Amino acid sequence: MLSHRAVWANCVRERVRGSGRWPWSSQTKSPQLCHRNTNPDVRWVSSGADRRQLKATQEEVPAEKPLPSQAQVVIAGGGAIGCSVAYHLAKFGWTDVVLLEQGRLSCGTTWHSSGCCAMLVEGIIREMFEYSKQLYPTLEAETDINTGWQQCGSIYVARTEDRMTAYRRHADAIRAMGVECELVSPRDISVYHPLLRVDDLKGALWIPGDGEATPADVTQALAKGATMKGVQIHEKVGVEKVLTASGRVNGVRTSKGDIRCDHFVNCTGQWAWELGQQSSPSVRVPLHSCEHFYIITDPVAGANITTPVAQDPDGYNYMREWNGGFICGGFEPKPKPVFTDGIPSPFEFQLLEEDWDHFQPVLEQILLRMPTLKEVKVKKFLNGPESFTPDLFPNMGQAPELPGYFVAAGMNSGGIASAGGVGKVMAEWIISGDPPAGTWPVDIRRFGEMHNNRRYLRERVKEILPMPYAQPYPKPEFQSARKMRMSPLYTKLEKAGAVFGVKMGYERANWFSKPESDDFTDVPSGWQAGQGTYGKPPWFNAVREEYLACRQNVAVMDMSSFSKFEVRSSGDEVVTYLQRLCCNEVDVPVGTVLHTGMLNHYGGYENDCSLARLAENMYLIISPSNQMVRSWEWLHRHLPKEGTVQIRDITPYYAAINVLGPRSRELMAELTDTVTMSSQYFPSFTCRELSIGFAPRIRAMSLSHSGELGWMLYVPQEYALHVYDHIMHKGRDFGIRNVGYYTIAHLRMERAFAFWGIDLNASVTPFECQREHRVKFGKESEQDGVDFIGRFALLKQKQEGVRQKFVMFLLDNHDLDNDLWPWGGEPIWEGGRVVGTTTSAGYGYTLKKQVCLGFVRNPDLQTGEGKVITNDFITKGKFEIQIAGKKFSAAARLFPPQI
Repeated sequence: MLSHRAVWANCVRERVRGSGRWPWSSQTKSPQLCHRNTNPDVRWVSSGADRRQLKATQEEVPAEKPLPSQAQVVIAGGGAIGCSVAYHLAKFGWTDVVLLEQGRLSCGTTWHSSGCCAMLVEGIIREMFEYSKQLYPTLEAETDINTGWQQCGSIYVARTEDRMTAYRRHADAIRAMGVECELVSPRDISVYHPLLRVDDLKGALWIPGDGEATPADVTQALAKGATMKGVQIHEKVGVEKVLTASGRVNGVRTSKGDIRCDHFVNCTGQWAWELGQQSSPSVRVPLHSCEHFYIITDPVAGANITTPVAQDPDGYNYMREWNGGFICGGFEPKPKPVFTDGIPSPFEFQLLEEDWDHFQPVLEQILLRMPTLKEVKVKKFLNGPESFTPDLFPNMGQAPELPGYFVAAGMNSGGIASAGGVGKVMAEWIISGDPPAGTWPVDIRRFGEMHNNRRYLRERVKEILPMPYAQPYPKPEFQSARKMRMSPLYTKLEKAGAVFGVKMGYERANWFSKPESDDFTDVPSGWQAGQGTYGKPPWFNAVREEYLACRQNVAVMDMSSFSKFEVRSSGDEVVTYLQRLCCNEVDVPVGTVLHTGMLNHYGGYENDCSLARLAENMYLIISPSNQMVRSWEWLHRHLPKEGTVQIRDITPYYAAINVLGPRSRELMAELTDTVTMSSQYFPSFTCRELSIGFAPRIRAMSLSHSGELGWMLYVPQEYALHVYDHIMHKGRDFGIRNVGYYTIAHLRMERAFAFWGIDLNASVTPFECQREHRVKFGKESEQDGVDFIGRFALLKQKQEGVRQKFVMFLLDNHDLDNDLWPWGGEPIWEGGRVVGTTTSAGYGYTLKKQVCLGFVRNPDLQTGEGKVITNDFITKGKFEIQIAGKKFSAAARLFPPQI
């Protein structure tokens, strides 16, 4: 029997023999690359039952068709994603579509994909994945092209108890979506996959609906299906520039002429970043290529087309059957970025240099998990580039910089598994002009300018590539490409023991590990570096002390990362503009602060913000950090064409300091003598300009974003350190303490405050989250014929009733120290069925219970359609929250208890 190193050495020897060259490789290497395919018809294809790798027969090439002069949609990129977008646009009735591929279909990265259709994903990614698995088997009947789809199932093995906990949580989540799965004991793993070593395992997760497909065949089937419906596909045509007119897409300039179009879709994979620069304005497409490896073995006894995909995340490897052998690869802990300075041209059906030294750690884990592979030879070693995004979610949707420009790129090595669903979602997005429900995690507007920096991307993807197999602990924080955007208080907070997270590139204090008056010795030194737990977290005591300061004394918090926009006009045009955008009344006295939603035509939240009227013709809009680009794009989309309203992003120019707690009014009175701080003169939701210490022009707003008494201080950056020092000096007598975002989260959950991007999204209306009081149907502007966006949808919903409702749950029988905690994403049960999912969860330090927030629905048992939700359904129902397989009884509340 060969050792791991012997097998590795044999692999190298086999490769360098003359017979070891691949069918698509040339005899000589290019300067930077190897294995360039000189025959573009050599592709991975299936051949029915045996699925052998064949050399495609050269078919008679038809005469080249001229490019059309115009089209409704032009798609760049002929991989699986681009062909799927074209197919689904045509399926939904948009047939005036042209797809352009600079080489041949699937020649970029699609052709060397492993074809695994097995991913541990949830939410919108899971929905797209499940749709793809349903689509691929049907394409053969439609197009007479076999996609190579084989529903063989997948098994995910666990070496640790924490991994099994992750599987239990995942099983809860996907079962709630209707996906069949089963948790398997170590001894039963061999029933599903006899070739795996199991003596070191804790168990496994079995998903029978997963499978495999052949990447190039999926692409060809989608392409043929699209052309059968009227789509034109042109190979050997490169897009050189996206043309614009009147601030939106107007056409494309190609290597063979211009095409006028209304919509352009960038589906060019690892080329998407570069293509994004070829328009004016340029479009950000944050992604970066990494080398990605797998090997193909000779046949293995006992392997056949029904052998499941095996994944061993703790050993960062996977194995799928191919032609009686296995494709074996992984997501190595120390990946190798490539093409930072540009992708060589041409790059078609090409691979990168072999690197057996780099692959060896993965190979050793593969041989550990499937020992029988030690006895077989490696036929091929493939190193192909794959593109990854800064957060492991795809880039999808309409670019905020340029209306009509859509993106579907950066699939993070999951392109084949999700291509069908990506095409469907993108087609719906393009046709309607609105993001489909649940798409915020993949919406390209979640990224800002800083995320598109090439050096940033190169550094970040080193952390991203291993993430599919990383332990998915709650509250993860990226460790790479940090300290990019920092408030003026960063060094002060760092010295005070801040444990920072990052949001929209901003460093933000999550909690404080060593405040001056406490010694939290139970906090492990490695926690900040990403250690995690599914139970009681090591920061529990530290956050409790921060929480108590907010509830009993006074606290200070840096919230400078919040988005801040000034909106103004010369006359009253800004009032008309905001009345149209906001569902609340904005024509309020100068100095008033209000909360309002900005809704879409369906009545769902596009923005959840605070609005302060600073003057008759000027407002300040404050939004959460993650809404920075989304809010900016929404505001700009609806600007008057006459240019009468102007918007300025002042986020970088003002620090935001939150002073909160029952003694905050006393402290504020000590901080300033320019404004009276009495409740009569400075009531809640009021804005005043004042001085603190020696610093003038500070905008103080009487709100805290947590439900506690407090003030938000918007301080010019140059005064921020002085103001902070003055607050801390004066605050000593009041027991002041620094607090972080974890504390704010626990405070707001006890008051059932919904946060955008966590609880709220574009599919949630104010009537569904107890915010009817922020909807004013009788606004003065409506008497002048100006309706706010979403008004008619809300009127209809008010008449018909809501079909989902935001509910607070208090767990009754949860052991704080010994039970696993809820973290969000847990199924909500009632009457033996899943009726919703939690969106937020955390411990209530005052309520002394676990608090879960989430949306409840009442699906019809026959049709599955949601019925109207009544208050009785909530208050009289017997609810349970499921945490990693265990159900806890939960008391439901429409409104929070008094605390």
